[in-house]
Amino acid sequence: MKKKSGGGIFLLFLLLAGAAGGGLYYAYTHKLLPSVGVTDDTVTYMVKKEVYENCIEVAGTVSAAHEQTLQALSSGTVVAVYVSQGDRVRKGDVILQLDDTQQQYDLAKHDYDMQTTRITGSSKQVKLKETERLSLLQKIAERKVTATFDGVIAAISASVGDSLDAKDSVGSLVDLSYLTATVEIAETDVSKLQVGQPVEFSFPAAGKETVMGYVTGWPAIGEVTSRGATVVKATLRIDEYPESILPNFSFSGKIQIAPAETFLLVNRLAVGREDGVSFVVDARSGLRSEVKVVPYDVDYVKIVSGSVSEGAVLAAQSGGERSGKNAGRAASSARDKTTGDSRARNEGGFPGGGAGGPPPGRM
Repeated sequence: MKKKSGGGIFLLFLLLAGAAGGGLYYAYTHKLLPSVGVTDDTVTYMVKKEVYENCIEVAGTVSAAHEQTLQALSSGTVVAVYVSQGDRVRKGDVILQLDDTQQQYDLAKHDYDMQTTRITGSSKQVKLKETERLSLLQKIAERKVTATFDGVIAAISASVGDSLDAKDSVGSLVDLSYLTATVEIAETDVSKLQVGQPVEFSFPAAGKETVMGYVTGWPAIGEVTSRGATVVKATLRIDEYPESILPNFSFSGKIQIAPAETFLLVNRLAVGREDGVSFVVDARSGLRSEVKVVPYDVDYVKIVSGSVSEGAVLAAQSGGERSGKNAGRAASSARDKTTGDSRARNEGGFPGGGAGGPPPGRM
């Protein structure tokens, strides 16, 4: 006699019950509502990702940390040039020497006369001679052009035998240990500045590579430009940069006021509302899911929460034009035709919002 397989039937019942329970759990955790019918004529809208950059845009040129114009301090003939372009020098190094024969003679004669004064002269005469000696030493020092800081010879134009006048320029010395820049900040943005804020630099000479720097300060007074605008000139600094970047190279940049904010947007017509609950419908699967949204601008809402991701195609829930096979979305809004990330900055801001951030809103 065959025995009934009661255990097998019971096991099958448990599996079916488990599958049903899992489906209910998924629906609960994802807050899915019943699916609805979506036809080929349904107008659809795509969910877009928006990146809001809270920053101040700047532009200008960079300068060396320090720069010295090499100048002759007195007139004379060049008798020695100790450096070439590109050489590194230390503070106090002699770069160029003018003929100091006369000055050395004057000092030697003075020292000879001073010995006699110490023997036969009064204390006041000795003091006067000592002061005179300091003046002669200064004249000898002025026959040299020396480095006032550690740096690199950017240019040198003098040669042995050249005759120079006082204040003639013979080259330049730069300190490239870091770069600086001075940029104009609109008076409306000055309150957003903080020392140490990161700055992202873009140099045409560096291609797509970005260079990071930071804000070092700004004066406590503004100034009016030739355009009639009131600005404050903030200083920026770059400690590490590619060798291809040189002083006086141009840049554009962004002072980062706060970290970038990323969020999702969708046309407001894609969001329905029932019994006080907002929802959207996936145009591919027909699944209806609960979302929370806040106003963004006239046409768009910001998705605060819900099982919606970038690129999702949602069915229209109200209004909108229909043109069959989803082509109607091309006529709904210029923003529905764009793809990828969109960016907004303090210059211009967001539609419906101010410079300080995305428009606030309530559900």
